[in-house]
Amino acid sequence: MIREETVFGPIFSRRLGTSLGINLLPQKGKICNFDCIYCECGWNKDGRGDTVLPSAEKVRTDLRNMLEKLAQQGTKVDSITFSGDGEPTLNPEFPQIIDDTLSLRDSLAPTAKVSVLSNATRVHIPEVFAALTKVDNPIMKIDAPTNELVARINKPAPGYDIARVVESLKQFKGNFVLQTCMLRSKEYAFDSSRPEVLDGWMAIVRELKPRQVMVYTIDRPTPAQGLEMFTPEEMTQLVQPLIDEGFNLQIKGAVVPPQQCK
Repeated sequence: MIREETVFGPIFSRRLGTSLGINLLPQKGKICNFDCIYCECGWNKDGRGDTVLPSAEKVRTDLRNMLEKLAQQGTKVDSITFSGDGEPTLNPEFPQIIDDTLSLRDSLAPTAKVSVLSNATRVHIPEVFAALTKVDNPIMKIDAPTNELVARINKPAPGYDIARVVESLKQFKGNFVLQTCMLRSKEYAFDSSRPEVLDGWMAIVRELKPRQVMVYTIDRPTPAQGLEMFTPEEMTQLVQPLIDEGFNLQIKGAVVPPQQCK
């Protein structure tokens, strides 16, 4: 599902409530340094028809117009969320856009949180990290604990190293949200519940000590076929050791008929 607007929504998010989205990537394309098998925006190869990135000026204008419109309508926004069609920190004006967004939020939607959904691949870049520390919810993705397993599910661009990502995330000193998608795939030989995935992932959680961990599963069409979701009950059981240790876990499952969760 490619977003054709720079500012879109608001939509209801399982994790963030009423969310006004910001897409810092092409309006009719997709740019990402991951190519996740579960991405609702499809494969990267299918989104190369548009490579124009919105400027900071365009984002600022579109966001101001939308926030003014929603304020006039009396529509409450819980989160202004950077997500869109790929990795938002790839936009070279990301730091400036964050500053502009925070200023507009403060003046037009002061109760809204500013959230960034990122795959955490660029946290090691000082200006990107500095921008992420300014938002209310820097939500960083880790789905798997080793480069081999990440390659199966996220298909990152060359040069990805989970060890570097973990070291970069330590800069937050726990003041961030870790986001993880749990799924099974026979074709890609990946299963979030298997010890090779789960044990290593929990070790990373313990090392980073994020203020919250968001665990969810697929609930929209995916480019890879045959992916299997987890039920909320299954995910809760899998992460129970972390809950017992006092970690703040938010677990979100898809709203589907029970027979589809088996």
